[in-house]
Amino acid sequence: MYRLRHNGVKGSSLATGGSGLINERSACGLGLREGGANPCVSRQSPSFFLLLLILLLCTCSSRVERLEGYLYCRISANPTTLDPAYVVDVMGGMIAAKLYNGLVRLDGNLQVVPDIARKWTISDDGLTYRFVLRSDVVFHNGQPLTASDVVYSLKRIQAPQTHSPNAWMLKNVDNINMLDNATVELTLKKPFAPFLKLLTMPAAYIVSEVEVKRLGNDFGLHPVGTGPFAVARWNPDNDVVLKRNESYFNTPAKISGIVYKIIPEDITSVTEFIIGNLDTLGVPSSAYSMLMKDARYTDLLDHSEGLNTYYLGLNTSKAPLNNPSLRKAIACAIDRKKILESYLQRQGRYANSPVPDILKSYTVEDYYPYDPERARAFLKTSGVKDPITLRFYVSAIQESIDVAEIIAYYLNQVGIRVEIRILEWSAYKVAVNNGESDMFWLSWWADYPDGENFLYPMFHSSNFGAGGNRVRYSNPYVDALIEKGQTTLVESEKEAVYQDVEDVIATEAAAVFFWHRNDYILRQPWIKGYRLYPIYNIDKATEIEIKR
Repeated sequence: MYRLRHNGVKGSSLATGGSGLINERSACGLGLREGGANPCVSRQSPSFFLLLLILLLCTCSSRVERLEGYLYCRISANPTTLDPAYVVDVMGGMIAAKLYNGLVRLDGNLQVVPDIARKWTISDDGLTYRFVLRSDVVFHNGQPLTASDVVYSLKRIQAPQTHSPNAWMLKNVDNINMLDNATVELTLKKPFAPFLKLLTMPAAYIVSEVEVKRLGNDFGLHPVGTGPFAVARWNPDNDVVLKRNESYFNTPAKISGIVYKIIPEDITSVTEFIIGNLDTLGVPSSAYSMLMKDARYTDLLDHSEGLNTYYLGLNTSKAPLNNPSLRKAIACAIDRKKILESYLQRQGRYANSPVPDILKSYTVEDYYPYDPERARAFLKTSGVKDPITLRFYVSAIQESIDVAEIIAYYLNQVGIRVEIRILEWSAYKVAVNNGESDMFWLSWWADYPDGENFLYPMFHSSNFGAGGNRVRYSNPYVDALIEKGQTTLVESEKEAVYQDVEDVIATEAAAVFFWHRNDYILRQPWIKGYRLYPIYNIDKATEIEIKR
């Protein structure tokens, strides 16, 4: 089910109400929006936002009873699953990082370091990786981890019957063998430069073979790992509560646990932070200006250049967006720099290709900057008959809806009508993965610090849908280049290949890239040891302290 909005269609405005999470509320109407003034300019001002906050503080919110020693955080939607085999989003990966461990992990400097494996060796030909496991790792159920669990976990990702959307990450693995109870050997089909980095992904986390077989499809709701925290309870659409694992093989966490409050609305999350019900807050763009001007938060803000790419996905596999001229018209019609400056308030770096700027030394030409006249020319040469109406799917997160309406405004100016369909997060992912939409708004966040992570999953033709290629882009030349880059071990040569890949993708407008977003996190003054990491799965939350 979804809520529907039209942009550029004359009609009255009907209130949709609530957060728009259809699984919580009935679909109470179709919200029709007129394509009026530029939403980049007519956004609610910080003073208006402050007024709303005051009203909420006075009428809706109050301090709640807290679990002693627990860190309270916000997530914007209910996690779909906490089974590593099926986690494909940042939110699920962020929580999974607290519950599980892999053979290796990334440290704060983006270097690969030991995790479950205490050491490893790599053969001279780059094909064989041998891992020696720690002897003191136990699952949350008290059972010791063995090499059998490692082999089972990785083969489970590969197995066709698992239907894991993450199977792509182990496509190059030929054999996974247990040499003894403490040694695992992985053999590759061909050298793969970032393989160790790949193994730091949530999909490579080790699960309990006994528990997966016992719980079956319910394992994702009742996960059992080896991480510093375990799931204490999960109340869908309300919260996910983690408790400290006292038997963690590494240094145990300093906090008693973590409460992830599910709060879809940005304004509610800001209010909850201000009155002290949340300990940390990812700063929403709508509140950025107000919070940054508040002297109380000057020393409580953590900032990081994000390893991510926000983009407008274009379904290149079917009409009308299998037409390159129409895709180029869309790219030229949108003033992305203005949206970044006005709506996002410069909380990011402008993007015109998929790989984030801080992961590469080269640049890619901006082939389709904002130019509405050029957009109309591309539209004319596309041969697509008027009127053009595109189905634009977005998740029921306010910022995504805002950006979608801004994009729809710009497209309407050049003669492209947009029908915005708003879905709850899980339903949205399914619809986009299945290629139901013409356009969608999404971001890709690094699982490991290599440009390959933004190219192979997102644009290789073998990864349509949940594997990452949601634009369903297929180009044999690009496939061959990506595969060449994967086996190129010299960094400068690898970058040259990646540059060629990005240049083709940008030229063909396989997607419209908007920005690499910076991360801004506020913490309460009683939270110590909190650190914002460039990749979400680095954070185990073991160094955080609560000192009131």
